[in-house]
Amino acid sequence: MDKLILVDGNSIAYRAFYALPLLSNASGVYTNSVYGFTMMLLKILEDEQPTHMLVAFDAGKTTFRHKDFQEYKGTRQKTPAELSEQFPLIKQVLDAFGIPYFEKEDYEADDIIGTLARTCACKDVSVHIVSGDKDLLQLVNEDVDLLLTRKGITEMERYDSRAIEKKYGLKPRQIIDLKGLMGDASDNIPGIPGVGEKTALKLLHLFPSVEEVVAHAEELPGKKLREKVKQHREQALLSKKLATIYTEVPLSLNLDDLALKGRDGKKVVQLFERLEFNSLLSRLAKDGESNLAQHSVERTIPYQYIETDEELDAWSRFFADGEKSFFAEVTSDHPVRGKLIALAVSDGKTQLVLPAELVRENNMIRDWLTRADQPKTVYDAKTAQSVLLGSANLQVEGLSFDVLLAAYLLDPSDSHPSLSRIVNSRGDGGLPSDDEVYGKGAKRRQLEGEELAKHIARKAYYIHQLGPVLQEQLAEARLEQLMYNLELPLSSILSKMERRGVSVDKSRLNELGRELKASMDQLEEEIHEIAGVVFNINSPKQLGEILFDKLGLPVIKKTKTGYSTSADVLEKLAPQHEIVEKILHYRQVGKLYSTYIEGLRKEIGSDGKIHTQFQQTVTATGRLSSTEPNLQNIPIRMEEGRRIRQIFIPSQESWYMLSADYSQIELRVLAHLSRDKSLQKAFREDKDIHSHTAMDVFGVCEEEVTPLMRRQAKAVNFGIVYGISGYGLSRGLDIPQKEAKAFIDRYFATYPGVKEYMDRIVRQAKKDGYVTTMLGRRRYLPKINARNYGERSFAERTAMNTPIQGTAADIIKHAMVKLDQHMAEKGMKSRMLLQVHDELIFEVPEEELPEMKELVRNTMENAVELSVPLKVDVNVGSNWYEAK
Repeated sequence: MDKLILVDGNSIAYRAFYALPLLSNASGVYTNSVYGFTMMLLKILEDEQPTHMLVAFDAGKTTFRHKDFQEYKGTRQKTPAELSEQFPLIKQVLDAFGIPYFEKEDYEADDIIGTLARTCACKDVSVHIVSGDKDLLQLVNEDVDLLLTRKGITEMERYDSRAIEKKYGLKPRQIIDLKGLMGDASDNIPGIPGVGEKTALKLLHLFPSVEEVVAHAEELPGKKLREKVKQHREQALLSKKLATIYTEVPLSLNLDDLALKGRDGKKVVQLFERLEFNSLLSRLAKDGESNLAQHSVERTIPYQYIETDEELDAWSRFFADGEKSFFAEVTSDHPVRGKLIALAVSDGKTQLVLPAELVRENNMIRDWLTRADQPKTVYDAKTAQSVLLGSANLQVEGLSFDVLLAAYLLDPSDSHPSLSRIVNSRGDGGLPSDDEVYGKGAKRRQLEGEELAKHIARKAYYIHQLGPVLQEQLAEARLEQLMYNLELPLSSILSKMERRGVSVDKSRLNELGRELKASMDQLEEEIHEIAGVVFNINSPKQLGEILFDKLGLPVIKKTKTGYSTSADVLEKLAPQHEIVEKILHYRQVGKLYSTYIEGLRKEIGSDGKIHTQFQQTVTATGRLSSTEPNLQNIPIRMEEGRRIRQIFIPSQESWYMLSADYSQIELRVLAHLSRDKSLQKAFREDKDIHSHTAMDVFGVCEEEVTPLMRRQAKAVNFGIVYGISGYGLSRGLDIPQKEAKAFIDRYFATYPGVKEYMDRIVRQAKKDGYVTTMLGRRRYLPKINARNYGERSFAERTAMNTPIQGTAADIIKHAMVKLDQHMAEKGMKSRMLLQVHDELIFEVPEEELPEMKELVRNTMENAVELSVPLKVDVNVGSNWYEAK
């Protein structure tokens, strides 16, 4: 027996939209309705196993019912734009699943469903309707039932004739009469005023139809009810007519047209990747339905696995000219620990796969990799350069395009996307992920020979295919300058910095460790003495008992396991008892010891250096970050934290550490972008900007600015950059929220250009969906027009901050590229070692110190042209601490 499922598309789409939070993918495309709709489809396909299916949609705002009643559905609010834009995506999902859909001018989806239910239902075909609208109960009969969506989107309640009679005491066709009497506010069907479902059911249990009810109005119980029915007789009859689903729609569809064609695995994967339905992809993969490897374009990607010099000699013309792509398969992307496994090179037609030994020893491949006149496209240029430099002593030249950098520039919210994700979301086919090929965790296996060659050959092939696609997208988004003049050259600089590393004074590290341990022991002893008892300070339970039971401090917050002793709780309690300040200090010193003494010891390589990884494609603002270890998070508020920098030293005797730090770069960028005259004047005159702000906001002269005033002005200056609220400032300064808001208001009154800029950038973001830095870097803000206040407010603050912080990031990157060029042109021995926030750190031989100081300052201060001067503080010392 055939089974036909008829889905009320508009009803399910609306229900999904309002049942789920306003989801969006990284490109800002709203997806919550599509996601919910797809969840429902999968459930129907799995549970019902239909042979035929159709999703019906409303074709427009007006139908034939408007001729009888112009106000039909007139009270409905306009469909939110966030939902309307998802209907085309829902239809793309249906196309990918091979499910027919249909709409017809002048008719509603209900009418299409009603007509098909009437014409297709028979002894050989069972019909099942899916909707969230009870109106469709009227279509139920012995061959048709209704799956009514209830809570959420995938829970459904099945109604046949018996279920309707049990719930309402009515036959299915009487649902029309029920609506005629009680009306339907959602469709603006008036019914009889004052008659609800309870009264309408009571009337229909007396008389079986609207016609019968109005004909016997005089026999109805209650004078008021009798009058209402008589007075609104015509309205009740019209309401029944409006509520009746029309089952005679002229359709050219027959049952054969509704047969399920089966899903197109490739289309499903590509669409789900683009919409970022990762959980659905995993679910399908588990069911064996949508394994990415199975649904890749299973075209044969030709490759040659070359193991000897003689075999490679036959391919000399392959390397002669033309752009190639290559992929370096590595054991790890860490600059020192990562080793080359094999290299795959592609010209888009043929792929050559070379084991690491051949890359290290064969002159032809080495020559090709090091030639600047041979253009090469890669994925992750920085890692490829680092690993080839370390594993084969090759300085790769001629890198013309990086797929990873391009994907990051186009969508900076997608942190370090894998090649398979980029391919499957932007390319023309599917590429299995490394986890699918190698396995995960304990199940991870090592590939060799042909199996390895096939996998990385496919990677090189897809890199070659992606290059032109991403180049075109970069051009459309006007991101080419950022790619070719900034990020791609920077990748080479970062790879050299990673390989170079920074030397560590192990004896000083151990000495600092002993000092911190002694400080912890002293603090522990003082805390125990104040408490009057020895206890485990690191145990939240024991600490809570001491603070709240023994010492009687007020309980701020509780957890499931007892008192909360989190940092924010202790900070609130600090003014009330001396023990709390010591506990906070003890925790800070303990964290320094575990993270930066024990942690850094583990990171020192055999060369006595630490080789941090610079992450170029992680932050949404364009800032660099570092990992393994993170050298950007060394705390500098505490003296103990600042002294950690003493362990970083030059790699050679008689060399020095040079630190160059941008002074208040983000505030200078704000002054430029906002064009605020007062702020610009302060920087042009080289004023202390925080004292200057305090003078303006508090209306005092320079001599009257107190340390507290300056501290508050500093908090607002930097807070404004991050779109700080009155609440945020009140917490930061520990002042009442009202006072903090007044402070911000005075700030904006003092610097009206800043307020105008903030308002302007938010308006622009709401219109465009993204913001840009001075150099054109984009950040998309999918929640900028969200209905949810919290989501929208966060997006607005991000809109205010990103052009400032992103421009500051672009400036220091630009300075790094220029400095690297200048140092190379001058043949200098000095080396760039680290980039930490707004600071660059170098190691410099004594004889180059004067020239380097001048070169670094001039290059950094003139990296870009602003309406206010950039200022750089340059210092020198025997270690990083002294240079800072």
